[in-house]
Amino acid sequence: MAELLKLGIPKGSLENATVDLFKKAGWQISISSRSYFPAVDDSELKCSLIRPQEMGKYVERGTIDVGIAGRDWVRENDSEVVEVCEMVYSKASRRPARWVLVVNGESKVQGPEDLHGATISTELVGFTKRYFAERNIPVNVEFSWGATEAKVVEGLCDAIVEVTETGSTIKANGLRIVCELMESVPVMVANKAAWADPWKRAKIEQIATLLQSALRAEGMVGLKMNAPQERVPAITEILPSLNNPTVAHLYNSDWVSIESVLPEKEVRRIVPELVKLGAEGIVEYPLNKII
Repeated sequence: MAELLKLGIPKGSLENATVDLFKKAGWQISISSRSYFPAVDDSELKCSLIRPQEMGKYVERGTIDVGIAGRDWVRENDSEVVEVCEMVYSKASRRPARWVLVVNGESKVQGPEDLHGATISTELVGFTKRYFAERNIPVNVEFSWGATEAKVVEGLCDAIVEVTETGSTIKANGLRIVCELMESVPVMVANKAAWADPWKRAKIEQIATLLQSALRAEGMVGLKMNAPQERVPAITEILPSLNNPTVAHLYNSDWVSIESVLPEKEVRRIVPELVKLGAEGIVEYPLNKII
């Protein structure tokens, strides 16, 4: 029987971005609304759709070998897994999610220690309990099914632990951030036994390498052009690149071809400057991967 790697695809907010990323990396994943087992064009993979909140525990058990989820949910379950790499999706958000301790704007609480004996509402119960226990601060932590911010506004609890990117919604509701408890980004995590298996580890590393190369290519483009030999120093001086631009002589000519990789947002600024410096035949092309 052929070797098989069981892969967890995060269901929910990261689902479409993950499928798009795998496509850029070289895998076609098809998700049906009637199935929790997406099809994939790789006979060595078996995919499952799993809520990020549960990804860590299923990876730890070995139900799946490797999966992608927020670091916050992996830590919430205190999962014993191998963190292979970070997966910061630009199509979802490049801002890390921040879990913060929040109180009513009129509260006198200035730090976690001021919440001795308080009731805290949150979706991140396990992590919050451990956070306060490690600091010997006795609190009552309750699970929140949603509308967590409203609970502290209405006085149903003394504080909340809530996720935010900018904090603007928290401030708009008349609440105040006391401190940040954790910063989270999507991560790829692997089962320890799978990571110790040579074939599975090689397959996981292959996937991680190509996914990260696709992430590095997001927002980047290739730019190539022709120019007179004497204009090369001036052009390369203003041309961004990962390392140095590639310069190659054109056959039987004193002109050269110049090629570089740069952020797409830089193109609109730099192309007019390149034209002024004598560049011609400027071509911009998309990139799928940067390895």
